Amino acid sequence: MTSLNSNAYRLSVMAAGVAGILGAGIPAAVAQQQQQIPQGWFKACTKQEDVDICNVQNITTAGNGQLITGVSLIELKGKVNRKVFQVTVPTGRLVPPGIGLQIDAGKAQKLEYVICFPDRCVAEVPLTDQLVASFKKGSNLTLTSVNFQNQPNPIKIALTGFSGAFDGPPLQQSDIEDRQKKLQEFVAKNNQDFAKKLKEEQEKAKAAN
Repeated sequence: MTSLNSNAYRLSVMAAGVAGILGAGIPAAVAQQQQQIPQGWFKACTKQEDVDICNVQNITTAGNGQLITGVSLIELKGKVNRKVFQVTVPTGRLVPPGIGLQIDAGKAQKLEYVICFPDRCVAEVPLTDQLVASFKKGSNLTLTSVNFQNQPNPIKIALTGFSGAFDGPPLQQSDIEDRQKKLQEFVAKNNQDFAKKLKEEQEKAKAAN
């Protein structure tokens, strides 16, 4: 049983890693085409060993493409059966307060951190039918972490499109590849723009001298 629990934990953390992957690899360059990064709720499913993993996600990024908040509703089926709700935030958070979860004007629920990586921290609670139902009925989800300066950082996420993503079919591999392609194009374009602006600044500096 311990081995199964360990596998469930490892697989759920692995599933949450998508938020980190999407949020971490984008350089702090020019972000005029931020809209190219896929936004909103979507479902992605995969298979790890003898376990089917489906993850309904919403990823919020800053203007420079860095991860602000990643939301994951993960369901494991097969050799391991588990449902978890995870929130991923950047590092530099105070651990004891956890992350506050509030739907519309409802009562806030505390999510405890379960693990921190060098670039992000993950909080987790069991994914219940009640939580899913509240997401479907709600309009906005507010997630509040506390930074190292003891300042709350509330992030509001629209629940529009959640029901369709949760109950609908997962993205096909072609859709996922398209999202990845758009993300890569966004990064490449930013790099080109950054290099161009840097060259222009260097030329201006030479002309001034």
